Amino acid sequence: MAEVPLDIPRAWVEFDDPDDADQRYRCDLTWLTSRYQCIFGRGCKGIDADRPDAGCCTFGAHFADREDEERVLGWAKKLTKEMWQNRSIAKRDGIVVKAGKKERATRVVDGACIFHNSPDFPGGYGCALHHLAEAEGVSFVETKPEVCWQVPMRRAYETEELPDGTERDVVIITEYDRRAWGAGGHDLDWYCSGNPEAHTAAEPVYLTHRDELVALMGEAAYEVLVGYCEARERLLADVLDRGDREALLIHPADPD
Repeated sequence: MAEVPLDIPRAWVEFDDPDDADQRYRCDLTWLTSRYQCIFGRGCKGIDADRPDAGCCTFGAHFADREDEERVLGWAKKLTKEMWQNRSIAKRDGIVVKAGKKERATRVVDGACIFHNSPDFPGGYGCALHHLAEAEGVSFVETKPEVCWQVPMRRAYETEELPDGTERDVVIITEYDRRAWGAGGHDLDWYCSGNPEAHTAAEPVYLTHRDELVALMGEAAYEVLVGYCEARERLLADVLDRGDREALLIHPADPD
């Protein structure tokens, strides 16, 4: 199926951060009430056609900061050879490499992140850190690099100048589309967030991605967001049968 255009009409909501009076959230309701879900291992074609089994792990994971790196490396110590296909390579060559002047990232092995297990690995296909989270009974938000658990959720920041000359911080929660990858995002062979093949979930993003949203916003702000998302869902349910789909600003990748 063809991906939908990057620039689509969207419904947004803004509200003050319950935990910070000087901060405001601007949240993309079109995305958050969409039926997107990760289909890794269930039809995902991968961002690189030469390694479709690697999903979006082809480039390795760029750490947000040292804290992010240290947290991941701490969890990696718990990975056994039965859980992690590339454990011996990590012990020999290291997990982290330089990725530019200041950036650091996970090593790439055979065209995928060093934490990626191949489909035929007995310990489980996919991210070893994701499997570790399941084994430890914690959310994968705890074990995986920030960029890995965030995508395709995007958090951005703006400083808004008000008419009286004062300023406030605005946190934007929206879809991590191709452009969020940088200039190279347009060259990805396939991408999920705007593809109808990945908009097949029974429940909306704001529910299925609760852990990620709480990590990005905090519990109090997330609860406020849920209220707005529920109100939008009620509105959609009331008017969808007799309304204009485009006017309702439903994500165009969602099923009819």
